[in-house]
Amino acid sequence: MSGHEAPLGYESPLSRAFKAVFLTLWLLVTIFPLYWIAITSFKRPGEVLSFPLDYWPRHFSLDSYTELFDKARFGTYFVNSLLVATVAGTVATAAATLSAYVLARFRFRGRGTLLMAALVTQMIPAFIALGPLYLLMTNLRLVDNRFGLMLVYIALCVPFCTVMLRGFFENVPDSLEEAAMIDGCSRTGALFRVLLPVMKPGITAAFIFNFVTCWNELFLSVTLMNSDDNKTVPPALSGFISSFDIDWSLMSAAAVLTILPTMVLFAFAGTHIVRGLTAGAVKE
Repeated sequence: MSGHEAPLGYESPLSRAFKAVFLTLWLLVTIFPLYWIAITSFKRPGEVLSFPLDYWPRHFSLDSYTELFDKARFGTYFVNSLLVATVAGTVATAAATLSAYVLARFRFRGRGTLLMAALVTQMIPAFIALGPLYLLMTNLRLVDNRFGLMLVYIALCVPFCTVMLRGFFENVPDSLEEAAMIDGCSRTGALFRVLLPVMKPGITAAFIFNFVTCWNELFLSVTLMNSDDNKTVPPALSGFISSFDIDWSLMSAAAVLTILPTMVLFAFAGTHIVRGLTAGAVKE
């Protein structure tokens, strides 16, 4: 090697400085919308559309948050969303875990067809199935019913998570399960005592994916939920938009509160998410 050649992985100071400036600007561009929503929620209605723009509230006010719970019934919508997303996410994760285990560990006729069907369902727009789905839910008397919405969300989330968790199962050596069975565990015992603890990152990532999908879903919720007692947060946010006006203060306050659950999940389980999404991607 010539004495003038740079070592492998070396970056010049100029390159590092350019990268730092670029990433800083990108971070500011990414964070600014969240910052603007947050400060708008603390502004008084007359300050929201003031010109020139105020990049910091003149007077911090909690009126938007107070009105959100006192008049807009946001607490009811928030509890509904939390209940539906938590239950649907948990059941979908459990069902996907068991389905993925079967598809990864057993060989049977139609296995490839099931996997292909799970992938194809992700390519079909939801509105195509909306008519038959609405008729089915009407016949089952599950329209405007939180339990019915949970069932729809579970069916929506299971296929993708099954494919994702199958890759994770295949990345776990068979020898772990075989060793547990030699030591006296049944196949079910080996699954719950050995494999599932190893798969904790993947299962956590699947649950958070399911929770966020159910929490943010708008189209099906608007269609299937009619009464204020059963509405979730996404369709409720559209209520702040009228024919001639948009209540930016209330909408910003609601957006801040809507973001909080997902931020908490990602804050406490961020490491598991990254490990779970990457561990099943490549089979060793």
